[in-house]
Amino acid sequence: MKEKIVAFVTDAVKEMKKVTWPRPDELRESTIIVLVVCGVIAGFVFGVDWVVSNVLKAIL
Repeated sequence: MKEKIVAFVTDAVKEMKKVTWPRPDELRESTIIVLVVCGVIAGFVFGVDWVVSNVLKAIL
């Protein structure tokens, strides 16, 4: 069992060395894009919920 754990950690370290990590400016841009898209989706869901809620209140 110990050998399997050591092999796993060794393989994980090897794979992590192959990763291309983003530069700080790339990371910042990606983060801003994600936050903006999340805000747009949240606004859309809020708007749809508000409209459906008011329509149902009017019907019932």
